[in-house]
Amino acid sequence: MKSRTFLFTLILFLLFFYSGILFVLVVTLKSNLDNSKDRSLREHYFIASSYAKDMYALEGRGTSVESGIKSLYHSYVDFYSKQKVILIISKESKPLYTDMMRDSIKSPKIPNLSKTSGRLVSMEKLGNKDYIRVVGTIPAPYDTYTLAYYYDVSAIISSWNKMTVMLFSIGIVFCGLLSVCLLLVLNRVFKPLQQISAASKSIAQGQYANRLKVKGRDELAEMASSFNHMAEEIESQIQQLATAAEQKQQFVDNLAHELRTPLTTIYGYAEYIQKVVRSEEDKLFATNYIMSESRRLQTIAYRLLDMATLRGNKIERNNVRMEKLVHELEQAMSFKSGEGKIKMIYEYQFDTLLCDADLMHILLVNLIDNAMKACSPDGVIKLAAYLEKQKKVIVVQDNGKGMTKEHLAHIIEPFYRVDPSRSRSEGGAGLGLALCQQIAVTHGAKLSFSSELGKGTTAKLTFTSQ
Repeated sequence: MKSRTFLFTLILFLLFFYSGILFVLVVTLKSNLDNSKDRSLREHYFIASSYAKDMYALEGRGTSVESGIKSLYHSYVDFYSKQKVILIISKESKPLYTDMMRDSIKSPKIPNLSKTSGRLVSMEKLGNKDYIRVVGTIPAPYDTYTLAYYYDVSAIISSWNKMTVMLFSIGIVFCGLLSVCLLLVLNRVFKPLQQISAASKSIAQGQYANRLKVKGRDELAEMASSFNHMAEEIESQIQQLATAAEQKQQFVDNLAHELRTPLTTIYGYAEYIQKVVRSEEDKLFATNYIMSESRRLQTIAYRLLDMATLRGNKIERNNVRMEKLVHELEQAMSFKSGEGKIKMIYEYQFDTLLCDADLMHILLVNLIDNAMKACSPDGVIKLAAYLEKQKKVIVVQDNGKGMTKEHLAHIIEPFYRVDPSRSRSEGGAGLGLALCQQIAVTHGAKLSFSSELGKGTTAKLTFTSQ
């Protein structure tokens, strides 16, 4: 591409450049020759007119025409030969008097203009010199004689030739310099393109961190910046896809792990009942265990179904009174909080919340339930609803054992447990906070967590759309 651009640009420039030089040279030569022709016409007219007047005067003194023509010719030749002018007097196309013999030039044929009053102007080469020739008759009554005027323009043409050689020589040097400059400019222009091509190939091979160096503030720098922005977006998208793929694989692995334990237990106790004769008490124990593990599988299935239903579906939101929402939470959690000797505190500073009441109940129950699991007896859990920067916020805060930043970054992932053994014993499936996150998203809200070991955890739900 660069080579083709270089050759095309250079050829186009040379075409226009040398065409311009030729045009200037042609115009200059034509102008000089036209000026010489005008001069020659004026000189010819002057000489012919003077000739006729002088002949008339000589005839008045009794001099014959032939003698007068001859004597006048020599006087005019003596004067004009110094100006590089050749004069020829002819009659009926036959030269009578000429001074070409001194230059060893063969006398040319002079056209017969005795019957015309016009003059002929032309270029003629005599020997190795170029002349402008003007041919015309001497005014009457001497119009039988023809005066040919030759003006030497060899110096003009020689000067023009030298100027042509000089201009073309300068043009060759100039074109050489231009070629070097053009090559440097094209290298400057195409270098970012080459870098983009190399970076694109490396990105295609999976090296997404490659970037172009941005120098200056011109269009090339802007193009490099745009490419870097595109590369950053691609890298971000690839990372997001990789993270999503990893999360999906982790989800599948965790789901398989979660299903394996209850299924193994169910199969083991069913085989225990089938193959060995057991007492009614043993059968009842095994049946209860099978039902317990079946409920665990049912819980997992329902939670997954809820998450699938929420994903991508719009919900119908209404203004729900906070008093009613808090009252229902108190009823739902009172037994469990009393059983664990946990103190519950409910505070709210706004009256209504635009939401789906059932889904919001599920979200807050899950947050409070997780807080209860983290608290020891005599722990305190506080639910507070207030305005922060003109946005509604609901916070569930506990003084439980807290968690590390590493665990905090993964708690909304499906099947993730900070304490896997505890969650199994209490029937948890590791889907509660993932469901909470899905409910928050459908409400246009942001769910965030903060925690510190030994001091507790805070779940914060910020409604950005109301």
